[in-house]
Amino acid sequence: MTLFDTIKEQLGCMIKDTKLHNEKRIYITVDKQDIKECADIIFHRLDGRYIIASAIDNCGSFEILYHFGFDRYGAVVSLRVFLEREKPEISSLTDIIPGIVYIEREIWELFGISFTGHPGLKHFLLRDDWPEEKYPLRKNITTGGDICE
Repeated sequence: MTLFDTIKEQLGCMIKDTKLHNEKRIYITVDKQDIKECADIIFHRLDGRYIIASAIDNCGSFEILYHFGFDRYGAVVSLRVFLEREKPEISSLTDIIPGIVYIEREIWELFGISFTGHPGLKHFLLRDDWPEEKYPLRKNITTGGDICE
């Protein structure tokens, strides 16, 4: 059984979409309400090594990718979650993956994505007096709402 088959079997109907860049690079899209369960399965049950999380401003929405390494397969699997731009919020994974605490702080600070249940969302890279609602990595949206500058 391939890594992809194993993951599909474990995550089941929580998978909304998949993209196999190749057998070594797999992207799996899940809903934000399923991220904790999916991350727990990948991290604890399937022994995926947490690498990092990254965020992307897609103009109309935000995307978070949680990257896991599977060294015995030489593969990287990324769980993808899309968040609405109006109120970008998702559950923190710090209770599942303690090492994610700092990158969630960075994503909160630079993109304005809130991680509910995080033990301490406070400035990490920016000054403590940085203006609220100013997120350095957000793209500017034109008045039409769908074109980024």
